[in-house]
Amino acid sequence: MEKIILKISGMHCASCAVNIENALKKEAGVKSANVNFASEKLYLEFDSAEISIARIQKIIEKLGYKATEETAEEEIYPVRNGVSNGAHDHHKEAKVQEIQKLKKRFIFALIFSLPIIYMAMGEMLGLPMPKIFGAYGTIIQFVLATAVIVSCFNIWTSGLKNLLRLSPNMDTLIFIGTAVAYSYSLIISVLMFLGTEVEAHLYYESAALILVFISLGKYLEAVTKGKTSEAIKKLIGLQPKTATVLRQIPNPKSQIPNKFQIQNSKFKTEDYEEVKVPISEVKVGDIILVKPGEKIPVDGIVIDGYSGVDEKAITGESIPVEKKKGDEVIGGTINKTGVLKFKTTRVGKDTMLAQIIKIVEEAMGSKAPIQLLADKVSFYFVPTVIGIAIFAFIIWLLLGQPLAFALTVFVAVLIIACPCALGLATPTAVMMGTGLAAKYGILIKSGKALEIARDLDIVIFDKTGTLTKGEPAVTDILSVTEIPNSKFQIPNKFQIQNSKSQTDLILQIAASLEKNSEHPLAEAIVKKAKEEKLELFEVKNFQAIPGHGVSAEINGKKILFGTRKLMFDNQIDPNLIEEKMTALEDQGKTAMILAQDKNIIGIIAVADTLKDYSKEAVEMLHKMGKKVAIITGDNKRVGQAITKQVGIDYVLAEVLPQDKAKVIKEIQEGRFENWKLEIGNSRQRRVVAMVGDGINDAPALAQADLGIALGSGTDVAMETGEIVLIKDDLRDVIAAIDLSRYTLNKIKQNLFWAFFYNIVGIPLAAGILYSFTGWLLNPAIAAAAMAFSSVSVVSNALLMKRYKPKII
Repeated sequence: MEKIILKISGMHCASCAVNIENALKKEAGVKSANVNFASEKLYLEFDSAEISIARIQKIIEKLGYKATEETAEEEIYPVRNGVSNGAHDHHKEAKVQEIQKLKKRFIFALIFSLPIIYMAMGEMLGLPMPKIFGAYGTIIQFVLATAVIVSCFNIWTSGLKNLLRLSPNMDTLIFIGTAVAYSYSLIISVLMFLGTEVEAHLYYESAALILVFISLGKYLEAVTKGKTSEAIKKLIGLQPKTATVLRQIPNPKSQIPNKFQIQNSKFKTEDYEEVKVPISEVKVGDIILVKPGEKIPVDGIVIDGYSGVDEKAITGESIPVEKKKGDEVIGGTINKTGVLKFKTTRVGKDTMLAQIIKIVEEAMGSKAPIQLLADKVSFYFVPTVIGIAIFAFIIWLLLGQPLAFALTVFVAVLIIACPCALGLATPTAVMMGTGLAAKYGILIKSGKALEIARDLDIVIFDKTGTLTKGEPAVTDILSVTEIPNSKFQIPNKFQIQNSKSQTDLILQIAASLEKNSEHPLAEAIVKKAKEEKLELFEVKNFQAIPGHGVSAEINGKKILFGTRKLMFDNQIDPNLIEEKMTALEDQGKTAMILAQDKNIIGIIAVADTLKDYSKEAVEMLHKMGKKVAIITGDNKRVGQAITKQVGIDYVLAEVLPQDKAKVIKEIQEGRFENWKLEIGNSRQRRVVAMVGDGINDAPALAQADLGIALGSGTDVAMETGEIVLIKDDLRDVIAAIDLSRYTLNKIKQNLFWAFFYNIVGIPLAAGILYSFTGWLLNPAIAAAAMAFSSVSVVSNALLMKRYKPKII
């Protein structure tokens, strides 16, 4: 399956977007098609073996719209080889030209409409009427109204084409309404010109004013819609256009005779020349020079220099981050104080900035489940409105009202109806919400994630690397001779010359096994052995037992290192050292047993440090009414020790990595025995969030209703979570939930006003109050109300720019 983004031009309302989606979903090979009316983009997933992009574009063009492909490369490389990317510039220029065209169309229509309004209403207002208006008023109104219609003729052509295709849209309503008013007035004008006595009002001013207000509405809508995508524009703007690459000089002046070459000599700037190149020409492995105040162009690892880097635009972190040799730098961030030289690790679409842009772009194009109702209504909206208008027209004629009255009602109903407000209600808020989140280093991948985040019941944290720093250290090394009541002894076979003590020997043996493991606890043990400068044994037949430990052979003897269960499974009884194990675990330490053949020879305890703000994050979740749990492979005592420190509600202990997803599913379905009484009815479906680093808990993140991955710069986290927290700050979990609540509230406000406007406006236009009050809605006023309804929805979404999560 392939994913592409197509820029759609020619859409005028939500019905247009729904029509495109429905047409594409009928095609073989199309898996999903989402049209974002607000951003005017189609997000398509399809099988290229069954359907081509050219075929997709042809289908869209047959519907009366134009589709052009937009690639991630165009976004990341607005400049290529020193020359502007044509496609990127074309999209940007086309948008500016469209807004200018709409502005000119409105001004032209307004200028030609003002004399018509003066002639139609001036006498009623007691304004002086020039003689020429009296003698040639009808002809002047006809000429001016015709000029307005010609200036807005694209609305007529669009409306007529969609009517003939049996896929009517908002333009169809405007076309029918203005065409009826104009045609009726034209017929009356011809009859008057032929000398026939006709007592009827002309509706040229209605036709003209309707188009004036519609033109104004379209112009304001285009301007405000453009502002909803400012977050993406700002992210793209972070990418510098050039980079200073250090290219090695073939025969450097500083070259030292071969006999003096030192193997580990430092990087020498004088052996390199500075070359400014377009960002698109930077390759992995290039050495980049960044001076104070310059933007870091791509991702890399510092090889020389020291500085503070402003990462606020990427992570939301307000304080500059210290960077020295060995530290990672992110493209798009700003070097503040010192000079940095770094080796490029990721370029183009692989950089973190490119990944963020891609995630935010796709999130803006996604649909929240709440939007499905609006889409269904939009699909049937226009045909229903046409039906209501015809019905009202017939009813008023049957009630004895004159044709002019019935036509006024008919036109007003068509004009006041606004599917645009329905189509803009959700996507504008989603675009603003996801863009706002990205500003604070929170990547929300879809509208669906927004809704789920609001409805969470339980938040489950992985322990290692999530609640804790993921930097465990060895705290205790005990040989059996130091353990009271132990009957085990260390075999003489393992006594070696450089063992300073029995504890050194225990560490040597354990590190020899763990050097083949990638587990964080294993790394801590190997690191400790290196610090003590201990030689490691040769290991044979190494085997990792996930969640339990490791086994191997040293000097022909079987060695085991791991949990109690690993010991029991190998017929070794750990009960004689249980008291010491329990004491260590009650301190929050992970205690592991070392055994040779059937003998336990020692214990090694490792502890991790809690992350900053872990306790604060849990307290905030409790204030929001969420239950909090920790899931860990450690035993319950270790988990409970962590729980006491941060105030977590539940401990899910001794859960193997492959079983985490199963446990989460049981909690979701209410089948987790320990929680039945404490959370409620066991049959109740619970909404669960899993927070992890995305490395060894990917299945659990996928099983949870909402997977929240701590980014920390890893590609794995970017791919795994539905929400990615770029900063390593657990308070951002609360920020994500808070942002989701706020965004969903905006969506509900927008949908309420969109539905309320149409539910109230259409009956008023149909004359429901006329029998009681004698008041009838003027079609021109209906047009003004319709135009500003969609603008008000977008403006309400734009107010989100003022919002700041309380905990950031």
